[in-house]
Amino acid sequence: MQSDIKKVMLIDDNEIDLKINSKLISLSNLFQEIIICQSGEEALDYLSKHMNDDDKLPNFILLDIQMPEMDGFEFLEQYKKFSTTLTDKCPVAMLSSTLDFGDTQRAEANPYVIKLLKKPLSPKELAELL
Repeated sequence: MQSDIKKVMLIDDNEIDLKINSKLISLSNLFQEIIICQSGEEALDYLSKHMNDDDKLPNFILLDIQMPEMDGFEFLEQYKKFSTTLTDKCPVAMLSSTLDFGDTQRAEANPYVIKLLKKPLSPKELAELL
């Protein structure tokens, strides 16, 4: 049984972006908890470890596109291997500081991505996702 505490997972390698976006998420009052991951690998490890524990899973994933080692699209390639039970509970919005046309097209074409957002986040845009 999933608790009513709304959790968001923020995946970004940039510490400044993480600070700004987590502050904006806190101010939005849409989520009570923020799970911060500084890489796609860290996020996948977290999801793998807690896939059977609804209380630990995020209700939402905010995923940066541009990251070293594993970018947002590579993360999604691994993410789609999880069961639909997990992926249905954790919709993904991608974050980009550049809204590059190619990235926009790739994000929109991905079945797991519900929206592409520009960094820094806006509380209004966040609210529209829920």
